[in-house]
Amino acid sequence: MDMSAARGARERLVVVGGDAAGMSAASQARRMRGPDELEIVAFERGHFTSYSACGIPYWVGGDVEEREQLIARTPEEHRGRGIDLRMRTEVVEIDVAGQRVRARDVETGAESWTSYDKLVLATGARPIRPDMPGADAPGVHGVQSLDDGQALLDTLARTRGRRAVVVGAGYIGVEMAEALINRGYEVTVVNRGSEPMATLDPDMGRLVHEAMEGLGITMVGNAEVTKVLTGEDGWVRAVATEDAEFPADVVVLGIGVRPETSLAAAAGLPLGAHGGLLTDLAMRVRGHENIWAGGDCVEVLDLVSGQERHIALGTHANKHGQVIGTNVGGGYATFPGVVGTAVSKVCDLEIARTGLREKDARRVGLRFETVTIESTSRAGYYPGAAPMTVKMLAERRTGRLLGVQIVGREGAAKRVDIAAVALTAGMTVEQMTALDLGYAPPFSPVWDPVLVAARKAVAKVRAAADGSSGGPAGGPMPTR
Repeated sequence: MDMSAARGARERLVVVGGDAAGMSAASQARRMRGPDELEIVAFERGHFTSYSACGIPYWVGGDVEEREQLIARTPEEHRGRGIDLRMRTEVVEIDVAGQRVRARDVETGAESWTSYDKLVLATGARPIRPDMPGADAPGVHGVQSLDDGQALLDTLARTRGRRAVVVGAGYIGVEMAEALINRGYEVTVVNRGSEPMATLDPDMGRLVHEAMEGLGITMVGNAEVTKVLTGEDGWVRAVATEDAEFPADVVVLGIGVRPETSLAAAAGLPLGAHGGLLTDLAMRVRGHENIWAGGDCVEVLDLVSGQERHIALGTHANKHGQVIGTNVGGGYATFPGVVGTAVSKVCDLEIARTGLREKDARRVGLRFETVTIESTSRAGYYPGAAPMTVKMLAERRTGRLLGVQIVGREGAAKRVDIAAVALTAGMTVEQMTALDLGYAPPFSPVWDPVLVAARKAVAKVRAAADGSSGGPAGGPMPTR
């Protein structure tokens, strides 16, 4: 049935999820089509819309003072722009054939059906909770939404003890460990891998490990939590591995997230190997002309490996929303894919990566060379110059850049953007050496650390090609 015909000429767009992707899509569609042409109804099960989930660790740690600072646009502001935003309302069923969704009021339990002409799924991701005893005990927190962050802060405010255990040492785990240190807690991080930050190769992760221990964080590697122990009151008191227990007054799960696609799966929509929705370049759900999806609930194309992957980042979610809103609004836009760029920090140690790790390259069958260089953020003689380690992967035969990882102090992390652009453009490491990057002693050595790594990678690729030992490419490096 043509739903818009049943209601008159005006179409109805239904958006499921009120954060970055969903409300970006709704706002962009509204900019392109007025209320007389397009009715927009959005459902959000939480208390907040359009907020920065990436900022939650800094709010918990006290760097950001107020929760409202993380909110880009309130429900009232969205409604003022002609979007019928229904808060604390969870969509519990999608009837694809009937073009309608069933929503439930979280507070009252009342349910109702809403028809749609076009549907946007922006259901986000959910923190991974281990399937083990005690994982849902009071005092155990995942941190994905503002509601999660508020619940954790409420726990910290009423808990007398000062012992915290973070399970997992990915981006969320590392950032939450620092936040808890800033709150005055004794922090232990229990990690399944040997080093933190599995998005880095282990040799680079070791640098992060050392920095975390320098902050006073106890790092426990090669250990998997098997259960959460509780006291007589039911509250968490410790986490246990196979051979040890770690006392805890609060536990934060930093294991990562999974796409929140249970609703989509029940509706028979296509999911990828990582559990995320599969879309085309226009962010339309494959096989469905009037359904789009974006944000943390989708899988995206990795432009370096050529495979689909799941990356939960606000940058992607906002871009997805813009693409979806443009297409829903009658325009044309695409999202071609990602190269996997991410940055983080531990105190003043900056961490960055883009492209493939060694194990990623091996998994897709690439032959490659790796180089690691030590440099500084500024000219070595200029005050404030800080050490920086850059690791680079290049394809063995072609010299194509495959990935870069950077760990260092001030000025390190955003240098990864040079590599991100080079990866997107499909550049070789030799082409990178000719990049005309900005230079002055307060900002960089005369050869930027990324270009130093590229020069060394060129030499290694050439040596692999001709079997020689090969020195640095291009002769000595001038100074100024």
